[in-house]
Amino acid sequence: MEVSALQEDKKSYKAYKETRAIVLVFYFNAIVNQKAITFVTLPFNIFLSLNILCMELVFATNNKHKLDEIKAAIDKSIRIVSLDEMNIREEIPETQETIEGNAIQKARYIFEKYKINCFADDTGLEVEALNGRPGVYSARYAGENCTFRDNVNKLLGEMQNKKNRSAKFRTIIAFVNNGEVNTFEGSVDGEITEDAAGNEGFGYDPVFKPSGFATTFAQMSQEEKNGISHRGKAVSKFVEYLKTLSESTNQK
Repeated sequence: MEVSALQEDKKSYKAYKETRAIVLVFYFNAIVNQKAITFVTLPFNIFLSLNILCMELVFATNNKHKLDEIKAAIDKSIRIVSLDEMNIREEIPETQETIEGNAIQKARYIFEKYKINCFADDTGLEVEALNGRPGVYSARYAGENCTFRDNVNKLLGEMQNKKNRSAKFRTIIAFVNNGEVNTFEGSVDGEITEDAAGNEGFGYDPVFKPSGFATTFAQMSQEEKNGISHRGKAVSKFVEYLKTLSESTNQK
């Protein structure tokens, strides 16, 4: 049931908010302590362990840049809960050979360990002249514990004297809902610039210029970037799926 519908009955809505707040605190604490919990009844048949119905979603990432970008791109009716808010600060494994595999692995890891529905994403920059590199290794292209600048410098070094500078950014979002996995992909074509330009964004943004634009991602505002980016497109598909899922649940 949507919050807007609950507001029709102010007393019921107030009771809902108070009960929901208490249960959420208990639920989060139980998850952190790895205790098994079961909800028997809740007002309006809202089972908070599903998270979807109250439109709160756990994003399985420790990357602040991704968290900020997802929060800015996602529908304002959906509140993103970070792992940090849930006191989960461990490293999440990403050892698969594909972007999709990594996204699924990260979401499944949180779901299986903490028994909570969540989503994760993985992104790769695929450069045509480098046979698709850095691809799945984009985050650590220059080695373990490398910085964004290290990765950019390595990429620019490998692209010296390359005439073909075509590239593509791809993002896969994996959503685990009661053990079922759904994925959503977004991509954007562009090219690798000769030099880094701009101070916004993160990662390879200073050297990626999307097709049809005269500036790099790092020269765009977050709002402008989200409107055309790979991650923005994947988020848009994800949100549409959530709306469909919510409507389907409400009809039962």
